[in-house]
Amino acid sequence: MTIVSFLLAGTWFSEFWAAFVEQFTERLFGHKDIGEEISEAIMQVQMSFAAGDNTLIITDAIIVTWIAVVIMLIIVAVLLGKPSKDHKLTKGQTILVSLTELVINTAMSFGMNRKQAEEVAPMVMTFGLVLVACNSISYFHLPPPAKNVAFPVGCAIVAIIYVIVMTFKFIGIKGFWISLTQPVAIMLPFRLLDYVIKPLSLALRLFGNVFAAFVFMEFLSISLPVIVPGIVGLWFDIIDGVIQAVVFAYLTMSYIGENLETYNEYIEHPEEHQKKKKSKKNKKSEAVAA
Repeated sequence: MTIVSFLLAGTWFSEFWAAFVEQFTERLFGHKDIGEEISEAIMQVQMSFAAGDNTLIITDAIIVTWIAVVIMLIIVAVLLGKPSKDHKLTKGQTILVSLTELVINTAMSFGMNRKQAEEVAPMVMTFGLVLVACNSISYFHLPPPAKNVAFPVGCAIVAIIYVIVMTFKFIGIKGFWISLTQPVAIMLPFRLLDYVIKPLSLALRLFGNVFAAFVFMEFLSISLPVIVPGIVGLWFDIIDGVIQAVVFAYLTMSYIGENLETYNEYIEHPEEHQKKKKSKKNKKSEAVAA
C-alpha cells in the first residue's frame, strides 16, 4: 500500500512538474501580445444576479474591496488582541495607539482642538486603512478596486460630504457661511466651486496613481514574469498604495481644517471685519454726497 501511494505521488509530481515547466517556458519565452493582455487585465469583471424584477451587477471592484476590508479588520483585531490584566499595552496596541495619536496631532495642526481632532480621527483612520488594504492588495495579483473609476469617485464623494457634515457640527450653519464668504464675500462662488474641484481632485489623484501602477506592474509581469515584478511591486503596489491612502486621509483633514481656520480667524479678529464694513459704508456715503 505504501509503495503504491509512493508511486502515485511520484507520478503526480512528475506530471505537475512537466506542466509547470511547460507553462513557465511559454510565459517566459512564448509569443505575447502585451497590449491585448494588458487590455484584458484592466477590463472590469462583472457578474449579474436576478433579484425579483431587478438585476444586480457586482463588479470585481466590489468583491476585492470586501476581501481587502475583511483582511484589514482581521489585522486590526490581531493587533488589538485581548486587554491585559495589568493594563499594559501590547506591541500591537502600542502601534495602533501611536497611529491614532499621529492622526490626532496632524488634525490639531490644521487648527482643530483636541476634542475635534479626536472626533475626526476614527473616520480619517477608516479612510486610510481601507485604502491601504485596497491599494496594496494588487501585490497579491488581485485587481485594485481603484482601477475602477467608480471606487475613487465614491470615496471622494463620501469624503467631501464628511467634510461638510463635520464643518456644520463644529462651527454651525453661520460658521460654514463665514468659511464660504471670508475674507471677502466675492469669494462665495469660488468657495462653492471648491466643493466640486476638491472631490474631483481626490478621485483623479487616487485613480491615476493606482491605475498607472497597476498597468505598469501588469506590463512587468507579462514581459519579465520571474523575480522583477515581485521586487518592483513592493514599491508600486504596497508603498505607493500606502502613500496614496495617506494623501487621501491627509487632504480630508486639511479640508476640515481650512474651514475651521477661516472661521476662527473671523472670531479672533472681528475688528478687522468691522473696519471693512465701516470703510464700505463711508465710501457709499461719500458717493451719495458727491
